[in-house]
Amino acid sequence: MVSKKFSMLAAGVAVLALGLSACSSDSDDTKADAGSSSTGDTGGSSGDTIKVGFSQVGAESGWRAANTKSIQDTLTKENGFDLSFSDAQQKQENQIQAIRSYIAQGVDYIAFSPVVETGWDAVLQEAKSANIPVILTDRAVDTQDKTLYKTFIGSDFVEEGKRIGEWVNDNVATEPINVVELQGTTGSAPAIDRKQGFLDATKDNANVKIIASQTGDFTRDGGKKVMEGFLQSNPDIDLVYAHNDDMALGAIEAIEAAGKTPGKDIKIVSIDGVKDGMTALSEGKINYIVECNPLLGPDLAKIIKTLHDGGTVEPRIVTQDGAFDQEQAKAALPDRQY
Repeated sequence: MVSKKFSMLAAGVAVLALGLSACSSDSDDTKADAGSSSTGDTGGSSGDTIKVGFSQVGAESGWRAANTKSIQDTLTKENGFDLSFSDAQQKQENQIQAIRSYIAQGVDYIAFSPVVETGWDAVLQEAKSANIPVILTDRAVDTQDKTLYKTFIGSDFVEEGKRIGEWVNDNVATEPINVVELQGTTGSAPAIDRKQGFLDATKDNANVKIIASQTGDFTRDGGKKVMEGFLQSNPDIDLVYAHNDDMALGAIEAIEAAGKTPGKDIKIVSIDGVKDGMTALSEGKINYIVECNPLLGPDLAKIIKTLHDGGTVEPRIVTQDGAFDQEQAKAALPDRQY
C-alpha cells in the first residue's frame, strides 16, 4: 500500500498524518437517506458529541463505496460523533435538500462531496448564516465566495490527468495513436479536471489524437456501453483513457466481447486504484493507474475536531496519491484496503 501524507495548520495542532486519496459504484435502489445517528461524550473541546451531517454524492463506484465506509466507520459514537448520512443518488437537488435538512436539525458541521461544481452558493450561504461550518470532501465547488466553506480536502484531479498523459507520452504515444476517453459525470470536478490534465500533458505531442469522448457517469455499466459504441464507430482504437477504474473495467468487458485483448490490442489507462482495478492491472488488462485514495474518514474527523477545538485549517488540503504499473500493482495488492 502506497503511503500518503498531507499537512494542515491548526492552532495548537501542527501536523495531521494521513493515509488517503480521491475519486468513483452506484445502485439505483440505494436509499436517498441512509442516515445513522449516535451519541457519545468523547468529541469536542468540552467533551460533547459533535453532530455532523454528511451528504454523499452517490454510490457510483467501488471508490465511492470505500469512501462512504471510511466516513461511516470513523465518525462514530465511540469517536465522539453523531453522524447523519444521506446518499444523493447523483442528483444535486437531493444533496441541496439534505444540506437544508442538516441546517434545520442544527448540526455542528456539514460535510459533502458535491455532485457537480456549480449551483451551491444559495444553500451554502444558508449554512453560513446559521453559523454551521461546511467542509468539502473529494470534490470542489465553483464559487467566488471562498468563505462559504472552511476547507476542501481531496486529490488534485488535474494532476491525476496530467500524470496519466505523461505516462501515455512516454510509453504509448511514441508513435501516432487513436485515443478514446471515458469521461466521468458531466459537470463534476473530477471529470472536468482529469480531462484538462490529460490535455495539458499531451497537447504538444502530435502523436496523441482523441477520436471520441463521452461520459460513462463513473459506472462500470456506463463504461461498458460507451465503449461498445466506440468500438462500433471507431475500428482503430489504440488506447482508452478512463476517468475511473469502474469505467475501465466496463471497457474491458466490451473489448473482450469484441474479440480483442485489453492491455495489448487496446491499451487502457485509468484513475482510482480500487482493488478490482488493481487486479486487472496486475493481470495486464489495464496498463497504468494513477491512485485516488478514498479513505478520507480519519482526515475528515481530524479536521472537524481541530475546528471544534478552536483551531484553524488550510483552505485547500491536497492529498498525495501513488501510481502503479503492472509489477507495482502485484506488489501492492496483498495489503490493499479498498
